[in-house]
Amino acid sequence: MRQKFYDTAIKQERAVLVGVITANESDERAKEYLEELEFLVETAGAKTEKVFTQKLSKPDRATFVGSGRLEDIKAYVKSEEIDMVVFDDELSPSQLRNIENELQVKILDRNNLILDIFANRAQTAQAKTQVELAQLQYLLPRLTRMWTHLERQKGGIGMRGPGESQIETDRRLILDKISLLKERLKLIDRQNETQRKNRKQMVRVALVGYTNVGKSTIMNMISKSDVFAENKLFATLDTTVRKVVIENVPFLLSDTVGFIRKLPHDLVECFKSTLDEVREADLLVHVVDVSHPSFEDHIRAVNETLKDLGASDKQTITVFNKIDAFKPMQMTPDEEVKPVTLEDFKHSWMAKNSSPAVFISATNKENIDEFRSVLYDYIKQLHVDRYPYDHLLY
Repeated sequence: MRQKFYDTAIKQERAVLVGVITANESDERAKEYLEELEFLVETAGAKTEKVFTQKLSKPDRATFVGSGRLEDIKAYVKSEEIDMVVFDDELSPSQLRNIENELQVKILDRNNLILDIFANRAQTAQAKTQVELAQLQYLLPRLTRMWTHLERQKGGIGMRGPGESQIETDRRLILDKISLLKERLKLIDRQNETQRKNRKQMVRVALVGYTNVGKSTIMNMISKSDVFAENKLFATLDTTVRKVVIENVPFLLSDTVGFIRKLPHDLVECFKSTLDEVREADLLVHVVDVSHPSFEDHIRAVNETLKDLGASDKQTITVFNKIDAFKPMQMTPDEEVKPVTLEDFKHSWMAKNSSPAVFISATNKENIDEFRSVLYDYIKQLHVDRYPYDHLLY
């Protein structure tokens, strides 16, 4: 008898992306969001096969995109045997149900995708608890679509019974679990607060920035530690703290979770306790990927998140990373097109902003000494202000 062999390897899922270009959004901005969504899909482990867009004044209330565009997506999904369709904005429970009924494949929105990546990357008890809480809060209003088989049940004589429906049971169980997770997070927060109290004797520096700008690489370079760094979104989810000494000054350096545009509100709320390191830091090092065409939007997104956290008024050093990958830009001041080199950008940034800026390549170790020198000057001043009689520095 011939032996049969079966392929047990997990096949990479194939995805289609869908975005709506609204009236107050440019084609370029929409393209950037969809490129970021494609990177999120890649980070989650799937492959993007095609992108569908549609210009609408606002997303359709029933199916997010128009019926004609949905038919196009349905035809492509069926012919190419696509595994899932990912939408670039949050879908309402009714939109999700209607689209699933029409396409008959797995449907995800941006929020669900980010939650899935976070769940995959969470390592510590705190991160796992925060992600589970955010997932349950996301799931609660969407319970109906999980019990579509109940729609086939008929009412009438002989079909009525006591007790609550399955959906009500599940809703109660989820609410109970949410309360339990919130209590667990409060306990973890108290434990972390005790740890932070022990750290108050030293100057604290926090690395902040958009996701995938190189914070973990800089952390490894400065602290000579081995923090996980990868060219993927949200490679670092848990806050890492290391003791570092530059020349004769010791300080604590923390690497935090990266920020992103259109970050789910539930996730921001759940991860506020993780970002306590940012709130309680003496100095922020804002890392920017200067090679990214939308780095100015990234700076604004990070500044808005810092404002939400109540940390926007802290002393900040801006570190423009990845100068080795910087490409000259085309700008049109006074309707005159001219290329902008890195040197031109440096001078324009210095003129516009009062905060110090350093231009480095963490991967190629370019201008690292300058970065260390600027960091040392700030930390030394903070140390002197806090401990004026500490002769360690003189």
